[in-house]
Amino acid sequence: MAIRKMTDLVGSTPLVEVEGIPVPHGSRILAKLEMWNPGGSVKDRLGIRLLEDAFERGLIDEATTIIEPTAGNTGIGLVLAAKKFGLQTIFTIPEKFSIEKQVLIEALGGKIVHTPTGDGMKGAIEEARALQRRIPNSYVPLQFENPINPSTYYETMGPEIIQDLEGGRIASFVAGAGSGGTFIGTSAYLKEQDDRIRTAVVEPEGSVLGGGPAHDHETEGIGMDAMPAFMNAGQFDSVYTISDGKAFHYVDELAKKSGLLVGSSSGAAFAACIEEAAILPPGSTIVTIFPDSSERYLSKNIYQKENQKI
Repeated sequence: MAIRKMTDLVGSTPLVEVEGIPVPHGSRILAKLEMWNPGGSVKDRLGIRLLEDAFERGLIDEATTIIEPTAGNTGIGLVLAAKKFGLQTIFTIPEKFSIEKQVLIEALGGKIVHTPTGDGMKGAIEEARALQRRIPNSYVPLQFENPINPSTYYETMGPEIIQDLEGGRIASFVAGAGSGGTFIGTSAYLKEQDDRIRTAVVEPEGSVLGGGPAHDHETEGIGMDAMPAFMNAGQFDSVYTISDGKAFHYVDELAKKSGLLVGSSSGAAFAACIEEAAILPPGSTIVTIFPDSSERYLSKNIYQKENQKI
């Protein structure tokens, strides 16, 4: 069957058992490979739904300019989705984030406005809102506050995981949080199917979910300096705060031993899965999400980090 639009390829990504790396107590770790989406990440799911929802609610029309603060992947998902509707896009991105994602945004026709690294995502959000005030008929979906973010993954990722497992029981769902939407939406759906499922959120050191102080980190795509509006501490059973060294260690291990070329947020998620397996009964099944591939971080020397230490 011929596909007419690239957005028709979003979702239905493979769930793969990670092999080659020992897991405590003979448990197994299964990962959704979101780099199989056409734009290469889990955020492709969100891009299309943010625009569909805005059209449905009359917030945008065919002449609206879409503006969004992003670390890159949501930008790629949005600019890809915008092609379906013929919309112009502008993305505010802190300077520190990988150049590959920014090159892809521009290749797809998006415009980038850089904000200072030291201002973090707060600075990117402020710049997006400032642009909205200056540009007539513009709209900021704002993934960090938009309830469509978690509902996207409740409607897509959660059901896919249940279908992929074909009746098999999940002991724990472990995933990283940047905006928090992927984790919250997916875990909510899974909990509805089986309230025994543990849910554990993953963050890098320098993120605030675990109670530590906010500071810079090299792990991209996850971590936050404030709790998103649609997220609260009652929505997860555990928080795993993973060092950059441990995240990049498992990025390297997953490539060498499992043939999986994944980004640092995936390395952090896998590290958390290993810790989760250590406290679960023998033979447990843990499901996680690998949000994107390592290819969009090669300029960051993702496989040559000096701090790849457990």
